[in-house]
Amino acid sequence: MRASDVDRDRVAAILREHTAQGRITVDEFNERLESLYKSKTYGELARLTADLPDVDLRNRPARVEQTPAVKGMHTGMKAAWAAWATASSINWVIWLIISLTSGDFIYPWPLWVMGPWGAILLMSTIFGSGGQRKDR
Repeated sequence: MRASDVDRDRVAAILREHTAQGRITVDEFNERLESLYKSKTYGELARLTADLPDVDLRNRPARVEQTPAVKGMHTGMKAAWAAWATASSINWVIWLIISLTSGDFIYPWPLWVMGPWGAILLMSTIFGSGGQRKDR
């Protein structure tokens, strides 16, 4: 009886499993795979796995794809907050140096840098899209 592509794929999965378990070498796997895709009948497919123990593909545990857990903020948002903190720190240091060298209390102008930028970042963090990009 003639074999279908689905049957060949099933035998290829069996061969991959036996290779993963060390029953056949990678070279043997490649040789059998070449023969597999040239096979036309069930008998030819059976010869490829005749010396291997039976593997019931229906009772194999399903593979669970492990997705990385999304914790905390998106890395882009973390970078934006880090840039804000760095710029704010530099402005406060400049303000402090000017205040100390002039001997007078100078208006805290770094607040005008920190305030609007920080407010926009805060709104983006709270109300921004929580969805991660799926193209990774």
